[in-house]
Amino acid sequence: MKVLIVYYSMYGHVHKLAAAAAEGARSVGDVDVTLRRVPETLSEEVLAKMGATETQKEQADVPICTIDELGEADAIIFGTPTRFGNMCGQMRQFLDATGKLWTEGALVGKVGSVITSSSTQHGGQESTILSFHTTLLHQGMIIVGLPYTFKGQMTMDEISGCSPYGASTIAGGDGSRFPSENELAGARFQGEHVARIAKKLTV
Repeated sequence: MKVLIVYYSMYGHVHKLAAAAAEGARSVGDVDVTLRRVPETLSEEVLAKMGATETQKEQADVPICTIDELGEADAIIFGTPTRFGNMCGQMRQFLDATGKLWTEGALVGKVGSVITSSSTQHGGQESTILSFHTTLLHQGMIIVGLPYTFKGQMTMDEISGCSPYGASTIAGGDGSRFPSENELAGARFQGEHVARIAKKLTV
């Protein structure tokens, strides 16, 4: 059974969540987990001006995802930062190229799930995931979120991401805050949850 985690991360926040989700999925027996990035659409010059060059280099060992890999997976966890309450442009452009998969019904019945990051506590984490679900529904995917059995999403001990829609983190206005252990635990829980459900569906 194959779980694909495909993400975009400019400053590394979603990358860390994606790695945690992969860890969670791998904890389920007989599951092959693959981590992939979507193609970058910004030039190196623009990335340098945005201060993202180093974090991009840190992710260089993660291969770029192909459209065909989506159709080969049994479950897909998508990771995207929030851009004005929606997915980032890099992810949108990647998904806009999946028309062939839609025509073939290649993603129908597969599990789809989303994780995200925003700068602020109310920066659109939930709307990003919910609006992402629209694309997954058009592809006929079965949406899986982060159930309340992950108790960490109800914590009052810290400012924290994570909601029933999916794991998330808060980066801070300057991007200096990276995922807390609670947020990483949410991503691990979601990865395991997705893998377990997908495994039942593929039996």
